[in-house]
Amino acid sequence: MRIVDFVRRWTLPSAIVTGAVCYGVFALTPALDEVGDRLATVFDVLFPFSVFATLFVTFSKVNFHKMMPRRWHLWTALSQMVLVGGCVAVILLTNMDADQRLTWEAVLTCVIAPCASAAPVVTGKLGGDINGMTTFTLLSSLLCALTIPLVFPLVEKAADVTFAEASLLILEKLAMVMLLPLALGWLVRHYVHSAYRYIMRHPDLGFYCWSVSLAITTGITLKNIAHSEASDWVLLWIAAGSLMVCLLQFVLGRLIGRWQNETINCGQGMFQKNTAMAIWVSYMYLHPVASIGAGCYVLWQNIVNSIEISRHGEN
Repeated sequence: MRIVDFVRRWTLPSAIVTGAVCYGVFALTPALDEVGDRLATVFDVLFPFSVFATLFVTFSKVNFHKMMPRRWHLWTALSQMVLVGGCVAVILLTNMDADQRLTWEAVLTCVIAPCASAAPVVTGKLGGDINGMTTFTLLSSLLCALTIPLVFPLVEKAADVTFAEASLLILEKLAMVMLLPLALGWLVRHYVHSAYRYIMRHPDLGFYCWSVSLAITTGITLKNIAHSEASDWVLLWIAAGSLMVCLLQFVLGRLIGRWQNETINCGQGMFQKNTAMAIWVSYMYLHPVASIGAGCYVLWQNIVNSIEISRHGEN
């Protein structure tokens, strides 16, 4: 029972360790290569399913009548844009070498990415406002679709894409992730009452679904790092840069939250990032190595979240 209690209290770190250990076992054991190749196809199906299940369960709890813009949405979004502007200014106005530029591009992807689609899950776990966080996640996604096509061509001249084309691609990706589980959650809440009651009886169901996604993400992140062509120093600087910007956004979000009396919501809205989207846009418009920053960021943000959840459970 002690092991079970420990895993329940430290679910996110346990998921990270599980993903890391599983990847290490298969990466260091040549005899398991064939099994690993077969499991890779299973994980390709399991990952989007676990993400969908996470959002579907969470959105089933949302009161759609309370999904209204809040004042903290504006200040959190404006703060994010200030950080984006700062990163762009450093990249454009500073005489840096290629490795330094890669590091800053990795940091930029961690800042410009929209609020994580799973942010309402952790917000609910911490006792925050799921309705407000769901609204902010949608608004943040729209903001991302506008800012990325404007910013990335400035940073990376090779990003040959029109504003309309990039915006539509990003909106298409976000719509598939967000709108379908949101619509199904609404249907379950209002018309499939037996399923809705089951979800309400198991308040941590979405959280555990997200933990499965985190374990898979950890393994993918470590695989990308191991197979990266970048030098060890660049990888180290990218990992350190993503950690610094993660802590900066968390602290800034909490400060805004204290001012707006929305500490939990602002903290989560500011620093929890849709790293899957960040990785995708890095590959599409910047440099594959820059995507490692978002991969590291997902580990840092979930370590911070696990500490927050543990502290909340003690109160």
